[in-house]
Amino acid sequence: MADRLLSVRDLHVAFGNRVVLGDLSFEVDSGDCLAIIGPNGAGKTVLLKALQHLVPFAGEVDWSKEAHLGYVPQRVPADRQLPLRVGELLDAKVRFLHLDKKETEQASAELEFSPEFADAALGTLSGGQFQKALIAFALLGNPNVLLFDEPTASLDELSEERIYELIHKLQEQRGITVILVSHDLSVVYRYASRVLCLGKRKLCMGPPKEILTPEMLEEVYGAPLKFYRHIEEH
Repeated sequence: MADRLLSVRDLHVAFGNRVVLGDLSFEVDSGDCLAIIGPNGAGKTVLLKALQHLVPFAGEVDWSKEAHLGYVPQRVPADRQLPLRVGELLDAKVRFLHLDKKETEQASAELEFSPEFADAALGTLSGGQFQKALIAFALLGNPNVLLFDEPTASLDELSEERIYELIHKLQEQRGITVILVSHDLSVVYRYASRVLCLGKRKLCMGPPKEILTPEMLEEVYGAPLKFYRHIEEH
């Protein structure tokens, strides 16, 4: 029987009079890859923040004592033109958390960082390279749960594929549990063990083959055929 890492009960998030999430309940087990899908404005990013207690909410968000979180946000509120190199970024977290320097070496090896990449300034990185740096940063501290908020937003198709392959490889090698917000339903279909739909008219959760159907997508997005064809083409 899988170990329960997260239990969410009757989660409710509102900003003023605007309800973003209401009466949401679900569970995540160790080793899961849970994909969160839904139209813009459905509350996907807000949900990730609530899971980390970064926004006020009502209800219960209970992580097991064994859960250790890492987070890769959709956007980083920092100036990428700062004179900071990839290696310096990772070293700063190691020093701040008093981690073993070997963690930087392990993350760099797993993500196949070259010496040139570690020495590259953040402002010179492509979108895909910068995302790899953020994943390495999240891996420091040896988390067993990684939360990703649209990790391939604004990347080209090739870079997007490589990032998702990297996430899948890390999950297999480290046994990490993944909670992932994504708009790419073909990736969700291939890699997710379960899918959580946040729709305007419907909330649902289950295996990809049960959730990513024309009927269900129509209730979640209102446009099933376009998305379903995208899955079939991949």
